[in-house]
Amino acid sequence: MKVFIANFGRENYEWPECLARGTIATMNDVPLQRLWEANDRESYIRESMTKKTAAGISPTRPVASRWFNLMTIIARSEGDVWIHREKDQLWWTVSRTAPPSFELKREPIGDKHEVVVCHKTCERWNNEDKKGSQLLWNALHPKAREFLFTEGTLQQLSQDHADYALALIEGADLITWHSVSEWRAKEGAVKHSAATIFSAKQRAAARMAYTVEGTVANANGQTVLQTVKNKESRFSSRAELEKYLVDLIDLQDGLCIMTGLRLQFDGEETDKEMLCSLDRIDSDGHYEVGNLQVVCRFINRWKGNSDNADFKRLIHIVKSIDAATS
Repeated sequence: MKVFIANFGRENYEWPECLARGTIATMNDVPLQRLWEANDRESYIRESMTKKTAAGISPTRPVASRWFNLMTIIARSEGDVWIHREKDQLWWTVSRTAPPSFELKREPIGDKHEVVVCHKTCERWNNEDKKGSQLLWNALHPKAREFLFTEGTLQQLSQDHADYALALIEGADLITWHSVSEWRAKEGAVKHSAATIFSAKQRAAARMAYTVEGTVANANGQTVLQTVKNKESRFSSRAELEKYLVDLIDLQDGLCIMTGLRLQFDGEETDKEMLCSLDRIDSDGHYEVGNLQVVCRFINRWKGNSDNADFKRLIHIVKSIDAATS
């Protein structure tokens, strides 16, 4: 049994339909759906990379590949637990064996594209555990809130987090997790922290934007002992860059574009090496739309000024070796 955290459509527009019908859902633009139905992954990826999101961002190859997988995961899900946060409530369901339905729809937001929505039947959505207690978001342990919500489209939980989610749904005793030192430390940090206006993701975007300003100011082609590469920000303001970075993180489903590891955000991190770090795809290029990607801090440090494609090739080799030996 797999456990997924999910949203349903841009700005979660399909959630009311999922709640009413007892389904999970995802969608494709009509041309992309035809390629998915033909199982033509390569053409699907190429076509996706020619499109732009509402924020004007073109998806990278790994992101386009995840979009292809998303439809497959939803359509084939059977007996999996799905969790969704809606405001102060946590909802859950279990997918059924019935075949999915595919329905033509015009999106109610953005450019109102014509899309094909896949609805997969599941049990009635429930916001109570199996003992009848309401699952309230603010009542959850702070550590649990980190992994029981996704800003992106879909996230499969690791085994330990999945076990916690299943125990929560059962109404079981959660002391096994809550007594772990890392969980206790997280709870203590939250109790003693000051109230914040911005989300952790927004704080991460603000930090990265501020770093860009400092980098640009110190890298304008001046000559010291050697000529420093000229780097410019092609954004009109820091606020514009911050918004772009938030959209970029969402487009990447909150994952490091190089490794697929879950990014961590400022003030909520458990490992500083997993914090968001802004990387220029072409190290000789500027800070501008199309030349930026968000990676884990340690990946940015390792990559340095390396060629992007070659560095990805090396990461792929490392991941392949790890998969073969595990």
